[in-house]
Amino acid sequence: MSTLTIQLPDSVEIERSDLLRMIAARLYERGVLSLGRAAEVADMSKWAFAEILPDYGVSVINYPASELAEDLEHA
Repeated sequence: MSTLTIQLPDSVEIERSDLLRMIAARLYERGVLSLGRAAEVADMSKWAFAEILPDYGVSVINYPASELAEDLEHA
């Protein structure tokens, strides 16, 4: 894995774990990471990570509407 250094102003009070979860949730939402890989980034089990996704406004079911429509046409 790559290492990323983020500099935040002293006025931003956020725990490292919260920041990792936030980043992992957004990358999962965008389809950049699978659920399992996002959980690794967040340093959590896959199931625990799936449970916290709604806290970040992210659905566990990450299925694009375009793919759903295509799959329904071929069903």
